[in-house]
Amino acid sequence: MARKYKESSEEGSRRTRPAISSEARENQLINMALDLAEQQLKDGTARSQVITHFLKLATEKEKTERELLLLQKELVKAKTDALEAAVRNEELFNNAIKAMAEYNGEGEDEDYAEDGYYD
Repeated sequence: MARKYKESSEEGSRRTRPAISSEARENQLINMALDLAEQQLKDGTARSQVITHFLKLATEKEKTERELLLLQKELVKAKTDALEAAVRNEELFNNAIKAMAEYNGEGEDEDYAEDGYYD
């Protein structure tokens, strides 16, 4: 038989499962705060700070600042990728130089020395 849940008289109080991580818990709390602010705005009971917060989010300056932050984030990621690629290229370059030196007989080849070819 299926479980029956008690329905509360309030629409806003619904059961959610416990958060698995602190990040998930933080997201739950943010969502709850947004739901409460939305309800207060609908009811006309929102404080001036709540109204001002959401009005500020709607300004062009705020939108521009968000776009700028996203572009800066992409720039940092691109720089990080470029640095990682430079490190990989340096390793490949050093390996190529080492291989050419061994091919020309300038480096010691440990495999031959261990096998007794060079006595």
